[in-house]
Amino acid sequence: MKHLKQILILFVILSMLVSCEVLPFLPETENSTSSTVNSTTTTTRPTTSTTHKDQIEFVPDDDSGPTEDPYLDITKAEFYANYTPASSYMDAYYRTKHNFMSGSIEVPDAAPEQADYQPMEDGMFVRNTSMLYSNDGNTYYILDGHGNIVNKIFRGGASITLEEVAAYVFAFGEIPPNYTSSKKTKPTQSEWGEYLRLNHSKFSGSTTNYPYEPELPDISGCGGDLQYYEMDIGTTGTDTGDGYPVRLYNNGTSITRGAARIVYARYDRNGNLIIEESEKYLFYTYNHYNDFQEYLNYEGGWGEIFGNITGGGKMSDKYNCNPTPYVQVVRRALRTNTDSAAGDEYIIELAYIYYNTKFYAHDLCA
Repeated sequence: MKHLKQILILFVILSMLVSCEVLPFLPETENSTSSTVNSTTTTTRPTTSTTHKDQIEFVPDDDSGPTEDPYLDITKAEFYANYTPASSYMDAYYRTKHNFMSGSIEVPDAAPEQADYQPMEDGMFVRNTSMLYSNDGNTYYILDGHGNIVNKIFRGGASITLEEVAAYVFAFGEIPPNYTSSKKTKPTQSEWGEYLRLNHSKFSGSTTNYPYEPELPDISGCGGDLQYYEMDIGTTGTDTGDGYPVRLYNNGTSITRGAARIVYARYDRNGNLIIEESEKYLFYTYNHYNDFQEYLNYEGGWGEIFGNITGGGKMSDKYNCNPTPYVQVVRRALRTNTDSAAGDEYIIELAYIYYNTKFYAHDLCA
């Protein structure tokens, strides 16, 4: 089995070096979807693609999606009456043209739903380093803690749940189209209505100005190299006992922003968008920056909580605070447990090798 694995890896490497076919590990962002208010988001029409697994002769993606707009004569009431999430990138593409959702529309609770199984090594949670995209980079495959593909999201598709928004930002380095940088836009001012989400803005992370906040890894607010951004997560309510009542985030008429946020590393010291997995960090806080949990890049994968309330401090109190430090994780690719050398055991590993070798092949063929 070990030799078969080595042969498969060698075959992948040689096939790419011979053809000099080079694909990026991450898609370009210049044609990516942008967030707008009171207007239809414009995207570049994509080409049909297959999954990474198909490229290395594993399970293909058999749903290419619609070739014509299926939502031209559909009202919002009709669309949401029997709602199902988007099934393909093309489906999500056409939905966004009409400001229709692509991901789950179930409003999440404030606390994250953690997976029953979260892999650990040496007493630390494992953060998955596998990044699985379709050939054109417009579909991202979400794993569970065992390394099985359990969901997928599409570039330019609208999302509201913590799990899907976290995966979207982590995978594409941008926000879903139903988000805006504004903190004051009302649902009645946007075509997204009750699915509008606010606040994509810089996060200082300064522990001098906010001593109750824990210091996030390499954050510029504490002299580090990474510029973090924040964005709202619309929940059913966040009862922190400090001015954040349990109210629905967006009732279609008004927005109560609450205390739940995603905070993630967006730019490096030179202002470049972070695309390398090794530099990415994404955290969730549902008590207004007092405590954080790291996104571990799989479904229900949330790291050990750290911060002020965890350390026994008082909510958002600059004088009675005791933030605990960032909790380290082990970084490695997840893989499924199977005895088949040509089965799922090597899907994750070979996809990772395949796309990293693309870079190597690009250097040799340049």
